[in-house]
Amino acid sequence: MTVLLRITILTAIAAALVGFGAYAQTTGTFKDSRDGKTYKTVTIDGKTWMAENLNFAAKGSKCYEDKDANCAKYGRLYDWATANKACPAGFHLASDDEWTALVDYAGGKEKAGKMLKSKAGWNNNGNGTDQYGLSALPGGNGVSGGNFFNAGNFGIWWSAAENDASSAWGRIMGYYYGNVYRDYDDKTDLYSVRCVKD
Repeated sequence: MTVLLRITILTAIAAALVGFGAYAQTTGTFKDSRDGKTYKTVTIDGKTWMAENLNFAAKGSKCYEDKDANCAKYGRLYDWATANKACPAGFHLASDDEWTALVDYAGGKEKAGKMLKSKAGWNNNGNGTDQYGLSALPGGNGVSGGNFFNAGNFGIWWSAAENDASSAWGRIMGYYYGNVYRDYDDKTDLYSVRCVKD
């Protein structure tokens, strides 16, 4: 084997390893002492996120369509005030800046949805690659009056940031696009929660 061929092969191997390493994440688990539920976690760009939607039965939270099976699948839905208090000790509701950093790390708002969505669970073949292990699921949303919408089609997550006295910022992913949208909505609406380690 010539020296040039050896260098070419070693360069290709190194490039492949660097590419793989870009997506390698530290995974773990966390047990919520309040109810004994265990959550998967993943560390992405130095931040440890729950790799599942929160499913703690805080007052003010609901299961989609009030069905326990939907809580087991998607986690619970929370109004904004409850979302800010629902994460277990040692974790907090993801901030707007933390969401922005995550989306930027995963390729920017035009591409990050595809990279962050779970590999299964999205309607109409709208699944993602789950490249970073966040496993974002489409838990839909609800309103304070009791109606529910969009499970399987959209995932909507609160951030800890207010927009004004009646609304707060969140992130939206949908089955038919690869984007992650930043938008605000009424604080009384019911959205999913992702907790980040303090």
